Amino acid sequence: MIDLVGLQQRAGGHEVEVWGMQHDENDSPLTLEDTFAPFVELEPPPGGVSALRASARMVWSRSSRRNFETALRRFRPDVVHCHNIYHQLSPSILASVRELGLPCVMTLHDYKLACPSYQMLDHGRLCQLCVTGGTWHAAKQRCKSDSFVASSLLAVESGVHRATAAYAPVDVFISPSRFLAEVISRSGVSADRLRVVSHFVDLDDVPQSKGMGTRIVFAGRLSAEKGVDTLIEAMASLPADVHLDIAGDGPVRAQLERQAADLAPGRVNFHGRLATSALRPLVANALASVVPSRWYENQPLSILESFAAAVPVVATDLGGMPELVRAEVDGLVVPHDDPSALARALLRLMDDRAWAHRLGVTARARLEEEFSASAHLAAISEVYRYASSPRGGVCAKQKRSL
Repeated sequence: MIDLVGLQQRAGGHEVEVWGMQHDENDSPLTLEDTFAPFVELEPPPGGVSALRASARMVWSRSSRRNFETALRRFRPDVVHCHNIYHQLSPSILASVRELGLPCVMTLHDYKLACPSYQMLDHGRLCQLCVTGGTWHAAKQRCKSDSFVASSLLAVESGVHRATAAYAPVDVFISPSRFLAEVISRSGVSADRLRVVSHFVDLDDVPQSKGMGTRIVFAGRLSAEKGVDTLIEAMASLPADVHLDIAGDGPVRAQLERQAADLAPGRVNFHGRLATSALRPLVANALASVVPSRWYENQPLSILESFAAAVPVVATDLGGMPELVRAEVDGLVVPHDDPSALARALLRLMDDRAWAHRLGVTARARLEEEFSASAHLAAISEVYRYASSPRGGVCAKQKRSL
């Protein structure tokens, strides 16, 4: 349950404990697991009375707040570092942080504070109505599964949290991309509470490309917003000897398999979800990695992992991706939903494989300098120091985090 950052922090001499929701897949034993919030299943959403209880918990969970306060008083951290606390936990836990006067940092992994349905999409179309407007837009547009009830619940949840300043106890929000930070700033979070800290990739045992790859690779969830259908359509324009490897699974896999059989028969391999040990060599042996998303990606780890393998990336022009993929420096950037532009970009790499390899080597060198574990931990420590200072939050020590 503890992530790679926590392990690195422990290795550096910090005391780190985790807290969350009870779940069968949690690591065990965990020091504070007897204080974890009770389990609740929201996907698929429950019905009847259970649905009402779950809805109330999404907005404000008294049990989560009570249990978290017990954990805080027992462990007595110097810094509280939150991740995805929405829904199952709710920002009620932040009230305990404020009551105990602890500095608090929160890493943003999505657009939830600006968009009730997380993705800034309206039925697959890019949308920013709720960023500076009211959260009621989510209900009006039926953004969640085209359901008025589900969309209204998310709109009410986000609306209440905005109106009550539920996230005020967070001293610093960490954003992996400048794009996400700008969106969150426009939604009302002051700039002095935002810090951009990139993700990182553990470079140990990552095989690197030797510039001999001939295949294209996509790694990620097979859902509509990922734009894999655009990539398959681009494959139809590429030479018959070009093959595509797709690593991942998701709700549109069957649809994509039918499309591939029609447009590029025998040239698209669906591998399903792969373990890291199987995915890494697949990426390292590719000519290029493609991220054809049609939504505002934050900072896709698939791009960093491709860079780690010295493989150039072709990505679309949305969200934080153009910050990562510098056009014609360590990859190529193309318009989203444009299979012709994507095909042309891939043909450029195929026509000059030596250049493609140089892009990948440049990407790897940049990763080692800007996206290393040591750089990430140094940035996180600086955020902790600021959050613990009189101007950032409250004065505290720096050795214990939760």
